[in-house]
Amino acid sequence: MTKLTKTSTPGIFRRHVRECAGGRCNCAYVIVWRHRGKQQTETFRTFAEAREAKGNREAGDKRPVSRIRFGEYFEEWIETYAGRTSQGFSESSRHVYRLEVSGAPMKRWKTWKLAEVEPADVRSLFGQMRRDDVSTVRLKRTRAALSAMFATAVDDGLLRSNPIAGVRIPASLDLEEDEEPQVKAMTREQLALVLFALPEKWKLFFELLTHSGLRIGEAVGLRWEHVDLGESPRLLVREQIYKGKRKKLKSKAGRRDIPLSPGMAARLLAHRRDRYGGADAAVFATGPGNPYLPQQIARDALNPAREAAGLGWVTFHTFRHTCASLLFHEGRNIKQVSEWLGHADPSFTLRTYVHLLDAGVGGAEFFDEVFVGARDEQPAPV
Repeated sequence: MTKLTKTSTPGIFRRHVRECAGGRCNCAYVIVWRHRGKQQTETFRTFAEAREAKGNREAGDKRPVSRIRFGEYFEEWIETYAGRTSQGFSESSRHVYRLEVSGAPMKRWKTWKLAEVEPADVRSLFGQMRRDDVSTVRLKRTRAALSAMFATAVDDGLLRSNPIAGVRIPASLDLEEDEEPQVKAMTREQLALVLFALPEKWKLFFELLTHSGLRIGEAVGLRWEHVDLGESPRLLVREQIYKGKRKKLKSKAGRRDIPLSPGMAARLLAHRRDRYGGADAAVFATGPGNPYLPQQIARDALNPAREAAGLGWVTFHTFRHTCASLLFHEGRNIKQVSEWLGHADPSFTLRTYVHLLDAGVGGAEFFDEVFVGARDEQPAPV
């Protein structure tokens, strides 16, 4: 064990390695202080870093920096993390965070002390990931996972700052890769083609998907208790089905009421008369009364219909985009469409749908016109 050598500044020492001959060298600087009756030390690469840290200690920040290693802390954190908002943290997000941090960050920093990871190291990691052709989406997920982990460490008093804060994801080497893919909505004619090609039992489901802009998990999770067919018909979006399990919505904005047109309300009323299985039953249910899974609907209805219509690019989410397009066409503004779709931030709605642009949400009567003729006769090809 090498001894500490005094410098000209009290409280700052040099730790010379055994081979050091003295004079100018690259040996580390060490500061010494006491916290709760125990002597603490911390090592720095430069005198300037040591002097700044010493100033912080004298100003009252005397907590010792944790010696826990990155890999050790991550394994503890990922098992217990409960999120940083009142919405909590889903198990699916836990799985994603585990995958992202277990990749490049763990390979690089597993044996490092948590406090040794600095912003420059984060920039280096992201830069290497970019050179390895890691997509922007994955880089964003990695950054989100690391930021949450280091923020928790700061809250726990193990770190003084989050090294992820302020570090940007480097631009893609492919100039087009960083551009958000432009969402694509169907025209009324294309929508009519798809609806005509659907089996009769599925027409109402996809008409409602277009009318409401529901996410597929919200649509299959819809229960009769959340369908109000009274004087002011509306859907009460309160939950979803994700990976076969009924769950609460991801955000407060997702909890919303969507008005129904008179025609759609009448169609749902007839459907309820024929298929009602109780308030808790799914609106669109299998024979035994269980909600359909998206993969079942895609296999039995969507995939054959889109191929028959020559629109192989259509997905469940395309009906949501088509809803937004129709709302904008009818004069709804960004805030109205954002609330209709359940977006937390109208600016996200604007960024997503600005290319589709030509106050209350307004009525829904115009949706009846959209579906006229799509049920009974072959539309003209596009």
